[in-house]
Amino acid sequence: MSSGGGGGAFRPYRHLRTLTHHTRAVSCVKFSPDGNHFATASLDKTLAIWSTETLTPRIRLVGHTEGISDLAWSSRCDYICSASDDRTARIWDTQTGECVKILRGHSDYVFCVIFNPRSDRVVTGSFDETVRVWDVVTGKAIHVIQGHSMPVTAVNVDRDGGKIVSGSHDGSCKVWSVQTGECEKVLIDARGGPAVSFAKFSRNGRFILVGTLDDTLKLWSLQNGKFLKIYQGHVNRVYCITATFSVTNGKYIVSGSEDHSICLWDLQGKNMLQKMVGHTDTVICVACHPNTNMIASASLDNDRTVRIWVQDP
Repeated sequence: MSSGGGGGAFRPYRHLRTLTHHTRAVSCVKFSPDGNHFATASLDKTLAIWSTETLTPRIRLVGHTEGISDLAWSSRCDYICSASDDRTARIWDTQTGECVKILRGHSDYVFCVIFNPRSDRVVTGSFDETVRVWDVVTGKAIHVIQGHSMPVTAVNVDRDGGKIVSGSHDGSCKVWSVQTGECEKVLIDARGGPAVSFAKFSRNGRFILVGTLDDTLKLWSLQNGKFLKIYQGHVNRVYCITATFSVTNGKYIVSGSEDHSICLWDLQGKNMLQKMVGHTDTVICVACHPNTNMIASASLDNDRTVRIWVQDP
């Protein structure tokens, strides 16, 4: 078997469970930072919080008036923020399921969302072409960043909480200061290249994984602005598919695909180690458990399920 980044032979993931709950496409799945729960968001306008141990839904979050595209956990797992086509982001208490804050100001779909590590700020990206930084306590926008000329498809914050990376359908990927809202670096220029569909900092904040709608993921160096690795073999031409890093057993890149599969690459070697099949529509989102070798995948309207995949010890 192919060798992974963990030193030994790569152990394939196997399908553990298929979870049915939402009545429309499942747009997002994210594990809580402590790994005890995961949350799902759907075009059915609801979110659900699940127990990782029992793989059963614990609470439903109801209040959005249109479909939900993204969700983010606060660092202490006490809040979730959701991004919706109803042009709002909502902050939810994960214990009670109550909506404690509605973030209003975007003039079009709110497509992506992330908390900063201190969880006193929320960053959102929208089809109105802006990135907004919000004060969690007041619910007011601190910065309205107008740096893209088409919908913003991705936002992420580095582990120190000082930098935002944003991606857009305009083909650009830019890094911003959380404190000032000023542009610090243009990682990818909007010069007629493919739409940027995804962007995420590595755990150490030194690299950015960027997805583009030409079936490509690239790992970029933040320091010198050059791409170091390229990952291919998945299909991504239409949807903003969420990829991620897997670091619990070796170092891997994991992504969904429009051919209904989940693809897993060796981060260093760039070679695809496994293609997981079973979903019946585009796999729009994948998430890796923070502590154990578990992957959750979410799929669109012809499927509507979340699948859980595990590595045997």
